Parts: sequence; C-alpha cells; structure tokens
Amino acid sequence: MERSVAELESIVRNRICRVCTERTADGECGMEKPSDCALFRLFPDVARAIQMVQSDDIQQYIDAIRQSVCSQCADQASDGTCETRRQVQCALDAYLLLIVDAIEEATGKSFDRKPLFGAGFHAGRRVEICL
Repeated sequence: MERSVAELESIVRNRICRVCTERTADGECGMEKPSDCALFRLFPDVARAIQMVQSDDIQQYIDAIRQSVCSQCADQASDGTCETRRQVQCALDAYLLLIVDAIEEATGKSFDRKPLFGAGFHAGRRVEICL
C-alpha cells in the first residue's frame, strides 16, 4: 500500500507523540523547540530508510536508520557517537520499534514481533534495541 510521507508522518505522530515522555499533561509537545525532535525533523529520511528494509530483524532497521538518518543528524558526532542518543533524548532512538511498526503497518507490510518479545534473542543472538 502506497502512502505519502505526509500520511506516514501523521500516522507516526498519532502513535508516538501520545506516548512520548516529552509530552505535557495537556497533551502538547513539551520540548522547548518541537522542531528539534530528530524523528520529525528528519522524517522523510526515516520513512525512506524503514521502507527500504525487508526484514524481521530489527538490527537491519537500526543499521538503515544509522546510515541514512543519523549520519545526517547534527546531533551525531563525526565518529558516529551521539550524546542525545546516549542520554536517551532522541525520540527516533527511543521509539524505533513503535515507529517501524507504525510505518510497516501503514504500508501493508508485516513485522514479526515474536523474536523481539520472546527471550530477547533473534536468530541466536541478543537483540540490541538501542541505536
């Protein structure tokens, strides 16, 4: 199913913003500058990176996000480290599973969650969720 980037962004906003820890009691974005949210600042790249992956292995999504999105983010240092990510202040990193799920569902793909929510292992190795 084809969806525009604007449609995907709306779907992801509805799913992620309502559970985001930055959200205020009245449901508004609590970030000082909402435009600083890496997830939505770089959303077209996020959507493309996720749509390029055809896998049930979350690590492939992480790799795609790191290569296509994080590499362009001003918060990431030239050596690939990211203080924002390390401090768990990056919505893209914190909510990656939900973001992948929302985009895959909206585009008609299925993402097998069983390996992720079982014992924490997939294909014989521990699944690392953080970017």
